[in-house]
Amino acid sequence: MTLKRNLLCSMGFAAALAIGLMAGPQLAAADDKISIMVGGYEKQIYLPAKLAEGLGYFKDEGLNVELLNEPSGVDAEDEMLAGNVQGVVGFYDHNIDLQAKGKITESVVQFSQAPGEVEMVSTKHPEIKGPADFKGQNLGVTGLGSSTNFLTQYLAVKNGVKLGEFTSVPVGAGDTFIAAMEQDKIQAGMTTEPTITRLIKKNDAVPLIDMRTIEGTKTALGGTYPAACLYMTADWVNGHKDQVQKLANAFVKTLHFIHDHSAEEIAAKMPKDFMVGDPDGYVKALAAGKAMFTSDGVMPEDGPKTVLAVLSAFKKEVQGKDIDLSKTYTTEFVKAAK
Repeated sequence: MTLKRNLLCSMGFAAALAIGLMAGPQLAAADDKISIMVGGYEKQIYLPAKLAEGLGYFKDEGLNVELLNEPSGVDAEDEMLAGNVQGVVGFYDHNIDLQAKGKITESVVQFSQAPGEVEMVSTKHPEIKGPADFKGQNLGVTGLGSSTNFLTQYLAVKNGVKLGEFTSVPVGAGDTFIAAMEQDKIQAGMTTEPTITRLIKKNDAVPLIDMRTIEGTKTALGGTYPAACLYMTADWVNGHKDQVQKLANAFVKTLHFIHDHSAEEIAAKMPKDFMVGDPDGYVKALAAGKAMFTSDGVMPEDGPKTVLAVLSAFKKEVQGKDIDLSKTYTTEFVKAAK
């Protein structure tokens, strides 16, 4: 009886071991999570992140991707540099700013060729007719050190207002931005869709400088301005090329989907709460702005120079630095995307 029990136990252990060996690679893959922090994933400018998830493209590539929400791009950047996440969906300009600080990061998939941002002016302050009137005003940005702050500072300096002559106020986006405008904590501010449409419908603010289109961007900033992208540290990219290629595959397929489908079809794949109770407004804004997205994830050839020129106009950390733009982005993965 003892011998029989031992034999059965041995057989049970062997079976369990065999099952464990077969499951091992699958379990390892499940644990191999890639965390990507998005600088406000309800913003339409960062739509490709949630859309790729909703379309199942990460899973199609065998990836276990976790999207984390962080309203301010600068905080998302800090999380990546601390090693808490592997990538950021944010603005390309951070890669130039970080290189000036001695840190090498790169855009691996370029989502957009225009910022998708609008400088909104409170209807309480019709005296603000242009950036030259920013002097003495409180101007809303998502966060200090964010791309909205960079663009606000550039527009002010370009129009003769010195950095110390206005105040950048971090107010995030969505409800917090709208509340700051309604309470007159900010007199103007830079934000994206769907917050723009909400402000207009509530008659709280009107557009002053519109960078939702390539044409409007060129007028405001002097050229094509690559903005939303997936960026990562160069060290992580070089050490995980297979995973980066799969991410590029998923995002390029997503950009093709955006290019080939209507705003209504795209919106149908997005979480309903992103539309903040106004699906018609969301779709209308997306239809007007979806041309900002690239169709292939490739960096616009003239874009990096424009971004460097913008940052160099006001940012002391960048001024006079020998920035190697070729190290701030790569097209290796998007050009090989399947």
